[in-house]
Amino acid sequence: MSNLQQIKVPATYMRGGTSKGVFFRLQDLPESCQVAGTARDRLFMRVIGSPDPYAKHIDGMGGATSSTSKCVILSKSSQPNHDVDYLYGQVSIDSAFVDWSGNCGNLSTAAGAFAIHAGLVGAERIPENGVCVVRIWQANINKTIIAHVPVTHHQVQELGDFELDGVTFPAAEIVLEFLDPADEGEGEGGGSMFPTGNLVDDLEVPNVGTLKATMITAGIPTVFVNAADIGYTGTELQDAINGDTKALAMFEAIRVAGALRMGLIKTPEEAIKRQHTPKIAFVAPPTDYVSSSGKAVSATEVDLLVRALSMGKLHHAMMGTAAVAIGTAAAVSGTLVNLAAGGGERTAVRFGHPSGTLRVGAEATQTNGEWTVTKAIMSRSARVLMEGWVRVPSDIV
Repeated sequence: MSNLQQIKVPATYMRGGTSKGVFFRLQDLPESCQVAGTARDRLFMRVIGSPDPYAKHIDGMGGATSSTSKCVILSKSSQPNHDVDYLYGQVSIDSAFVDWSGNCGNLSTAAGAFAIHAGLVGAERIPENGVCVVRIWQANINKTIIAHVPVTHHQVQELGDFELDGVTFPAAEIVLEFLDPADEGEGEGGGSMFPTGNLVDDLEVPNVGTLKATMITAGIPTVFVNAADIGYTGTELQDAINGDTKALAMFEAIRVAGALRMGLIKTPEEAIKRQHTPKIAFVAPPTDYVSSSGKAVSATEVDLLVRALSMGKLHHAMMGTAAVAIGTAAAVSGTLVNLAAGGGERTAVRFGHPSGTLRVGAEATQTNGEWTVTKAIMSRSARVLMEGWVRVPSDIV
């Protein structure tokens, strides 16, 4: 019989947007986990319950989906004019791996709220009643996010009447601003948010064919293709894709081909260690459909339809960072996203996803042939679900 005991680590379980994750203050982590490395990865995997060959996360805090296999670390910011540093880890479900290559837009909402809950925002910056502007440094991608968090009596106001498709109950609205969300491209386009240098490319995908694709690095690296080109309508729900092994293999082939073309990886084998990025999304013009909750979505309610995959599965709603990519690409005339929305200039777009609809705003400008975006804006909500300690075996750290 083992004499091994468990240790307790202070933690908070939060919903942010349409995702959930386990939140930690950096100073509360075991000393070996306060720096990046194997110990931190081992801790996060054990907290979530990965790797799990049963894909259930019974022995952890995860929910066995990309939306619920997440951990977050916040600390006082090391950057001037910021309140907190926010670091995000996407925990693989079935393999021993934590992906640090991108941000989670949904949990960015919770990061703003948690910063106040955890005492990481100076008391002088929190109004008695109103909105607290939390300045977040997103440490995975070195970008600034501004969270406008409602407060009542100096505390986060979590409850309200803001409804978000994909979330069962209403809550208080938090407005997020993603400043300068385009990444520094590594592909043919250099520092362009279109790393190939083109708005639309012919993407050669082994065993699939050549597809028209828009590849963008705003919010999160994303590859957009037309739904019709891969045999879909854009109205699909999770069951139509996630149980289809051939379809999932096709999407992974597109993801790998896109990652190579965007310069995110150098060999196909590297894709297994970069599961979180790029995202794959397919777009279509508006049409009527029924969402996963049974709610009817009319073609007149949306500008286009978008379905996106995260960690190899169709997402139940839409990733926040992918929404930034959608809004930005929609603002650039000639991208597949823009064309699916009817073309022309636009500063906001409302798109249909499996759980309903979402509006995101973005302003893109072209200077000397290069496209830039100053910020993207969307509304989300966040709520503390549980707080206290998470327990893990002592030999983990």
